[in-house]
Amino acid sequence: MEILLCGLPSIMKTIVRNKVKNTLGGRLRVFIVGAAAMNPNIIADFKNLHLKTLQGYGLTECSPLVAGNTDYFQKDDAAGLPIPNVEYKIDNPNDEGVGEIIVKGPNVMLGYYEDEEKTKQTIVDGWFHTGDLGRIDENGYLYITGRCKSVIVTKNGKNIYPEEVEYYLNDNPLISESVVLGIHKDDDDETYVNAQIYPNIEAITEYLKGSVPTKEEIWKLISDVVSSVNKKLPNYKHIKSFGIRDKEFEKTTTQKIKRYGDNMKVDGKQ
Repeated sequence: MEILLCGLPSIMKTIVRNKVKNTLGGRLRVFIVGAAAMNPNIIADFKNLHLKTLQGYGLTECSPLVAGNTDYFQKDDAAGLPIPNVEYKIDNPNDEGVGEIIVKGPNVMLGYYEDEEKTKQTIVDGWFHTGDLGRIDENGYLYITGRCKSVIVTKNGKNIYPEEVEYYLNDNPLISESVVLGIHKDDDDETYVNAQIYPNIEAITEYLKGSVPTKEEIWKLISDVVSSVNKKLPNYKHIKSFGIRDKEFEKTTTQKIKRYGDNMKVDGKQ
């Protein structure tokens, strides 16, 4: 979007921006983004259209906001700064500063209804354990890296966050969505990265100039995407195998991909 606008005269930039804004109702001041991290390039594109877009982070148990970018303090790739009267910190961080995000403040729930055991496991010494992984930079901005339950640990103790690999896969227009998980081979105790991929058939058809793609063509194109993603990642994070799905992943009511059940089945190993 930035490249397209940069190539236009000032008057045309204004026309495009007004057209987009009017399409969205004409009085839109700001987008608030939550639930999942947003590609910072998309946020930059919206800014070029004069549509302010702010990311935040929260949970139902925290009523629900924990952190957010504001009109005055913003980082496009971060979830933001803590809201007033709320603290967060990283529990048991690794060498990269990544660990579980824990939260304290008046917004945190008293506990789970009629579930004292789960409450004790989740709220420890007044700190709510979110189950989310993240890091905090030198300015206090929070970055979400994944979920504790989904992290892949190699034999050598290195952590692989599926969401990071999925980000690179899903950034390619030929892929609609993906799930990354760790698998083991029968003759090896190492953990390998596997990607289950739902291709964007419409984009692939357009890429092939209108011809209906065969299974072989889809496999070849997705294989090329996987190879390009691996070039962006260190060796231990490389996708070693992948499967291609013929239907979307099952999702929650908030449209998050479920990381259990049929979604976690490994099909079509490379």
